[in-house]
Amino acid sequence: MNEHIFKEIKSLPPLPKSIMEIQRITNDANSSISDLVKVVKEDPMLTANLLKAANSPLYGFTKQIKSVDQAVSLFGMATVKGFAVSFAIKNTLKFDLSAYGVDENRFHDVSTKRNALVLYWYKKNRKYLDILATNSFLIDLGAVVISLVLKKLGKDNEFKSKLTIDNRNEIEKEFVGMTTAEVNAKIFTHWGFSEDLTLSMKNIDAPNGTYEKESASLLSLKTLINLLNGFNEENEKKAIKIANKYNLDTDSLNVAIALILKGND
Repeated sequence: MNEHIFKEIKSLPPLPKSIMEIQRITNDANSSISDLVKVVKEDPMLTANLLKAANSPLYGFTKQIKSVDQAVSLFGMATVKGFAVSFAIKNTLKFDLSAYGVDENRFHDVSTKRNALVLYWYKKNRKYLDILATNSFLIDLGAVVISLVLKKLGKDNEFKSKLTIDNRNEIEKEFVGMTTAEVNAKIFTHWGFSEDLTLSMKNIDAPNGTYEKESASLLSLKTLINLLNGFNEENEKKAIKIANKYNLDTDSLNVAIALILKGND
């Protein structure tokens, strides 16, 4: 691993204790929604952010959500874990994605749309959401570290001048020796994330193994709502092709696209 990437990851601050507790609860088959609600309520910022998300038109709830109990029940434990991790990272990291030619707002907008889309996509088959509800937020997290390293090395402008939609992995390898997905896996290990989250993220670009379906779903999301150029018809075609290749539910994916993306043009 690139020594500069390693140093940057090692310097990342730990996630708040509340996030570690939420991960523990959601990974424990004997835990209940009430256990999770209790932890969320102890974190005022998380409570406010969760209620804001629940009342966003993106998630399609028809009535105003006024309580944490409502929000957790509607989203489910896995999705709330995803929100909690995403909010904590947003408040923990310095986001400078200038090497990729995008800003922090683009990162969070793309991440939120990916999450909303995957919730619609797997609404009828929720077994995959334990992984996808969290990882859909974090697909491009490694790019934050890569961008910081490139900027410190004075290579950010050269990187940006060579970067395209199609050569991203190759250019990342050329400049820092690792792809975003590989950096993600190292960050997840540093933060003590579970093996299922780590391996499914690590294998995004070549889905295989125990979590092949999850990795393929994440690759479809990454392709469909691209950090560099957002959503367009070409990205949609590529994402559907990936979903077909790995025998994912393309009917539900098309419905999710219509609800989340085409409805928000």
